[in-house]
Amino acid sequence: MSIDQQYKEYIEKHFLESKKSAFQMENAIIESELNAGNQNYTHTLHIPKIFSQEDKQRFHQIVHQTYTIFEKVIQAYKEDEKIRSLFPFSKQLEDFILLPNRYDVSIPICRIDIFYDEKTKDFKFCEFNTDGTSAMHENAKLAELLKFNNVYRQDPHTYEQMELEDHWVDAFLSLADDQIPPHPMVAIVDFLENAYLNELYVFQQIFKRHGCQCEVLDIRDLAFDGTHLHSIYTNRKIDMVYRRVVTSDIVDRCAGLDFLEAIKQQAVILIGGFQTQIIHNKQINQVLRHPWMQAYLTDEENAFMEKHLPKTYDLNKNVPIDLDDKDHWIIKPKDSYGAQGVWAGVDLHQAQWDEQVKRCMDRNYLVQEYIQPYRNQNIDLVREKEFKPYANMTGLYVYNGQFAGVYSRCSDGGVISTQYNERSIPTLFMV
Repeated sequence: MSIDQQYKEYIEKHFLESKKSAFQMENAIIESELNAGNQNYTHTLHIPKIFSQEDKQRFHQIVHQTYTIFEKVIQAYKEDEKIRSLFPFSKQLEDFILLPNRYDVSIPICRIDIFYDEKTKDFKFCEFNTDGTSAMHENAKLAELLKFNNVYRQDPHTYEQMELEDHWVDAFLSLADDQIPPHPMVAIVDFLENAYLNELYVFQQIFKRHGCQCEVLDIRDLAFDGTHLHSIYTNRKIDMVYRRVVTSDIVDRCAGLDFLEAIKQQAVILIGGFQTQIIHNKQINQVLRHPWMQAYLTDEENAFMEKHLPKTYDLNKNVPIDLDDKDHWIIKPKDSYGAQGVWAGVDLHQAQWDEQVKRCMDRNYLVQEYIQPYRNQNIDLVREKEFKPYANMTGLYVYNGQFAGVYSRCSDGGVISTQYNERSIPTLFMV
């Protein structure tokens, strides 16, 4: 009997005890930094995600192969005008992407979201989050709150939890340890009205524990004197910027800001340079299948992407697929985040799907092959009385090119995101 089945059987035999336990976990979440207010807090399920060491090794393999390809794509973009022409970036953004990094790693932090089949160990890519990657603290807090989970408390197995927060700060500081003073000033930067603020303040405290000065700052509250970037509140000289603001927001809203001038003049170490946008933009799926890009990859790498990338097309009147076949397709904006503007045909009636296709046609959207996620039985004991099949999303964190941990999300709908009934669950590895 699998661990999932053992948990399910225990919950069914101890239903009231399990329900009480679930409410304790819910209350602990509400009282924690996972509550952003206005009923906006993390929802979870009662069975954590439990992977084997075989799965862990598979994740290492996936990350290594994928990140090696990312590095080649970024290098090709910088060297080859033909590759640059495959992306829809403005001249302004292209100029920022082509700025040199002050460290050797192309993508300091990313999360590769995959649909992973726990039985076959095969997978398909969902998307690549290289821009404003988040939820490391949510992952850690949910693992901490397993102390309230009655099934976990009686589980005799030993598990490994991959720590993601201090690990990220160590990885962050290692990128420029030969360029920064002993107690560097780190600015965590975003548009604060859009930010996952609670997580940013958690990281502020972690940076301080690691001997740094640190401020959480709105990108508009940075001043550049021609030599150094400063916080307008403390006038501290900023040594490193941890960029959480996503590139699309910067391009839309940051014209003329001191932050961009400081980056242009290489006056501060930007962790999360704009070249991350090359991989983050959803058009990357099409670029990776283009003959020009394939020429930069090995036969093995091209076969890897052919097998694991969902088919992706511009949503226009020349799209070479049957758009009426709604259950096989999903609509996505070319450059967005948080699953904004994403529509899965399986979640819509035919008339609703036809309306979304019409609305998004020729408006910077993609239509992509819909991948049926791996599903397993789980239960939200706070809101439900019965088990149901939940679709799984496996997010593989990558720090400085190395596999760092997993963020597990589930949904009983066709799209796995907070706006589509998402549940986040803690991730464990059997030892």
